[in-house]
Amino acid sequence: MRDEWDGQQTGAGAASGAGQRPTYCKPVEQRRREVALGLGLVGVLGLAAVGALVTAGGSDDPNSLATADAPEQVLDDINAAVDASEAAAASDEPFVELVDVELAGLVDPDPAVDGEPAEQERADGGCTIGALSLRIGASGDGVTCLQDALADEGYFSGASNGEFAQTTFDAVMKYQQAEDMFVDGVVGRETALGLTVWPDEESLVTRTPEPADGAVDLWGVKLSPVGSAGDDAPPLPEDSGSGYRVVYDRAGQRVWAVDDEERIIRSWLVSGSTYANEVPGTHEVYSRSEMSTAWNGKAYLPNMIRWLKTDIGAIGFHGIPTKVSTGEVYQTDDELGTRLSGGCQRQNNLDASFLWGFAPVGTPVVVT
Repeated sequence: MRDEWDGQQTGAGAASGAGQRPTYCKPVEQRRREVALGLGLVGVLGLAAVGALVTAGGSDDPNSLATADAPEQVLDDINAAVDASEAAAASDEPFVELVDVELAGLVDPDPAVDGEPAEQERADGGCTIGALSLRIGASGDGVTCLQDALADEGYFSGASNGEFAQTTFDAVMKYQQAEDMFVDGVVGRETALGLTVWPDEESLVTRTPEPADGAVDLWGVKLSPVGSAGDDAPPLPEDSGSGYRVVYDRAGQRVWAVDDEERIIRSWLVSGSTYANEVPGTHEVYSRSEMSTAWNGKAYLPNMIRWLKTDIGAIGFHGIPTKVSTGEVYQTDDELGTRLSGGCQRQNNLDASFLWGFAPVGTPVVVT
């Protein structure tokens, strides 16, 4: 089990924390001093991973992340992020925003889905709920599958009729309570995994070949190991909007950066939420921080780009998190494409630096 640092709460603690913003028992000045001490580690790590690749030299510098083909503002924004990291590492004062934190994912706000969802199979061929979530009022084969699974576990004694009514709701609540899950009567990823009726996630993820050394996207920005661009990128999801925008597909754990001409400038894998708290629909970037912290203060989140406000925190794109205590990273590139966070979308630092230049405040974010 991973450290509970970015909203991944399990067991009784998840239920008791519902709807509450994390609180800190230490004085503000003490927290600031601790953040300042840890930030030097982040500065060193960030500069090693990103700063050494990003310079103002453009294409004349073989180590430059952004080449002369990239829009000038992109290069300026990327370099500004690196300058901020350098300044923070050399300063006694932290610039981490302790009030803007990654969401602790405790709820499932997915709206009801109209019509029958597309059928999705488990790795062993068994039935699944066939949707990102099921709740009271839902109907269809996915509900029948859920009812059968609840009956097998001894929580449902009614007829498996494919109707998510009160008896099914009560059975889900009893199961969640018995398994120390967040108790809300909604069947999302955690509950469906426990009942073994969740789709095979890897089958929904498209993994592209690792780019050749020095490969760049359509703006001339260096690609990450999980990046692709143009015709080499997977196609956009259906109903993913139009115009200049960022598209995030939750099922496929993939992001696309699309320009005004509908060109896929760049696409890459991410590690999104283990919950269903990434609300689908059209949003927009509303704030950004060169560095922020996880909700419990245990991790630094570089290049945080927020697109969803909640009562208990923020959801956004950011680079690979690092531990405040040691500077170690929380995951590898090989793990991108799997759901590991409590709400945000973790990216390879090259992709995070690109998105920092691509997505200023006001940029549309389409979540499918």
